Amino acid sequence: MSEPERRANLPEFSVSEIAAALKRTVEGAFPFVRVRGEISGLKFHSSGHVYFDLKDDKAVLNAVVWRGTAQTLKLRPEQGLEVVCTGRVSTYAGSSRYQLIVEQMELAGLGALMAMIEERKKRLAAEGLFAEERKKNLPFLPVIIGVITSPTGAVIRDVMHRLDARFPSRVLLWPVAVQGDRAAAEVAAAIHGFNALAPGGVVPRPDLLIVARGGGSIEDLMAFNEEIVVRAAAESAIALISAVGHETDTTLIDLAADRRAPTPSAAAEMAVPVRTELLAQTLDLERRNLRCFTRGLDDRRRQLQTTVRILPRVDQLFAPARQRFDLAAERLGSALNQNLREHRRLLIEAAVLLRPRGVTNRIEAGAERVRALAHRLVRCQSLALRARRDRLESSARLLDSVSHRSVLERGFALVRGADGAIRRRAAAVVAGEALSLTFADSIIHAKAQGPAARSSAPHRKTGQADLF
Repeated sequence: MSEPERRANLPEFSVSEIAAALKRTVEGAFPFVRVRGEISGLKFHSSGHVYFDLKDDKAVLNAVVWRGTAQTLKLRPEQGLEVVCTGRVSTYAGSSRYQLIVEQMELAGLGALMAMIEERKKRLAAEGLFAEERKKNLPFLPVIIGVITSPTGAVIRDVMHRLDARFPSRVLLWPVAVQGDRAAAEVAAAIHGFNALAPGGVVPRPDLLIVARGGGSIEDLMAFNEEIVVRAAAESAIALISAVGHETDTTLIDLAADRRAPTPSAAAEMAVPVRTELLAQTLDLERRNLRCFTRGLDDRRRQLQTTVRILPRVDQLFAPARQRFDLAAERLGSALNQNLREHRRLLIEAAVLLRPRGVTNRIEAGAERVRALAHRLVRCQSLALRARRDRLESSARLLDSVSHRSVLERGFALVRGADGAIRRRAAAVVAGEALSLTFADSIIHAKAQGPAARSSAPHRKTGQADLF
């Protein structure tokens, strides 16, 4: 059979069939693999799935973590992190590509872990979580201390032993896992839980928090490098001491805490002072206070004695006042006698004025003065009345001279119309109009008969002016 005939007899597949066959082939050839590479193109989808690429210097492999698996990963994927992913290789028919379905993820080595921690440290420091100005002072003598650690380890026993030895205090333990997948979430929840307690509640609110854990490898202490723990420590309103690992171990919570202790026992020593030292200091302060009081009392006694020596004696202090009193007493007697003599003189003068003859003379003098004043008053009144009568008569004569009644006495009459207005011209009179004529002795009513006669002769001047 020729080559064209063989090609013509090949079976025909659909795209879906080819994609399914490739999927079975790839998954059958790589059912479970471990792949090492650097994370790039990281994307957290709203569905909960995580998509990223694993790359090295020559190739790139798509990877996906399903939502259920992403919640159980020990390591949170971060951009640029070198990891080892365990899973199965499969294909995605929608875009004709193959991808790694990740089921586990771990760091590729200690160097990568340290690089991740260093990158996280720089990022959180840039947010100000490690700034010194935001750190709080520890209380001098906390009444209640909250301890966040494992309840079964030696850490809590060390802390309690040091507290009992230094200053017995009330301790509230919040048990958490200090290693493993759930350690970071439990430690962060414990810090938030202590801060959420209300002062004076059923469960009292601590005055100080201690987050403690024993030593271990960097992988064992990784929970205290997680971002949620660091942020919880930075946001704590209660002063917090970090005591994670040994003295040489440093985690990110140490940088966010208000104070770092090299060991859990050292944290207990930072938390409270030594009771015996406080007692000794108190007694020493009491003795110093007593000495200072005694010394002050002695100093004031000496000052008082010095002042007493400087001050004059009582007899010297009151001698001038006593002398002034004696002089005033002597002057008082003579002043009283002089005052008595003066009042006696005034009394005699008044008595002389009140004698009968003297009073009679004064009465007669007063009566004569009254008579003289009465005579002057009558004369002044007569003169004033005569002057006013003369002015009144003069005014009356002047009024008569200008009054219209004198004109009427000379034979003139005052003509008024029905409206009471004076008719000064004949032209102002209307035929048939009722008129009133006022004479010197009475008023006569008349009626106009016809138009006024107009004379053609020139008006003769009589020398008489118009009276109206």
